[in-house]
Amino acid sequence: MNFATISTPHTQPQPALVSNGRVYPLPFADMHEVISIGADEAARRASKESFAVDEVKFHAPLKPTTLRDAYAFEQHVKTANQNRGRDVPEEWYQFPVFYYTNPHSIFGPDDEIPYPHYTNALDFELEIAVIIGKAGINIKPEDAHEHIFGYTIFNDWSARDVQRAEMKVGLGPAKGKDFASSLGPTIVTSEALADRTVNRPGVYDLNLTAKVNGVEMSRGNFKDIFWSFGEIIARASDTCQLQAGDVIGSGTVGTGCLLELTRTQGPWLNAGDIVELEIERIGILKNIIGEKKK
Repeated sequence: MNFATISTPHTQPQPALVSNGRVYPLPFADMHEVISIGADEAARRASKESFAVDEVKFHAPLKPTTLRDAYAFEQHVKTANQNRGRDVPEEWYQFPVFYYTNPHSIFGPDDEIPYPHYTNALDFELEIAVIIGKAGINIKPEDAHEHIFGYTIFNDWSARDVQRAEMKVGLGPAKGKDFASSLGPTIVTSEALADRTVNRPGVYDLNLTAKVNGVEMSRGNFKDIFWSFGEIIARASDTCQLQAGDVIGSGTVGTGCLLELTRTQGPWLNAGDIVELEIERIGILKNIIGEKKK
């Protein structure tokens, strides 16, 4: 099943079930209520009246309770470290790492992304994210599926020059990341991906692509992830309670950002650029870059 948060010219944003090109509103205040009641029960309560997908506006599917981002695709990690003139730290192969980013600067499909005045190196990042559906602590990788509600597209926008400076200090990324994250357009449940299972906890065979102004820039596959979401969830929940509505990003897929494609020199994103991230079964997450404000 696919769930989304939508609105029409006559309605406020509300959760909906998306099926076969139609959108069926759900009688819940937000996606957190859908997660709480469960996908099957939520779908049973869907309105019999529906809209065509082009008749509604899609919003970010939910406001995360917390937002973590992992660093789990080896190709991206290798290239990022090569750009810094070093090898991948041996610790990266010992456990999955992640950082916390801002759960309040969330944007959805077709939203304009603010161009921070403090950067000259704006970048996109092509990622898939997992939405936690059931709270838990000390979750084993093989049990992670019991705690996953579904998956969505995640664009972890980055100010590369600021990020680079912050990381030299030994903390961050912070201001290099906290201005914007995009999610959407839908959340696809694990059950709907069963035919794409690759026998690793929380991983599926799904193609990912990124385009800038209609030109394909990036292509990868979810199944190439080094650290599975089962392993990432186990690490994140070790002696720490995960909550329903928490969102965890995968980290950038290989080739999934301008930093990898152009190394450290750019060219970077400009005002007016249109970035489209696409993942099979989930849809297209499109955003336009706003004017840079001083």
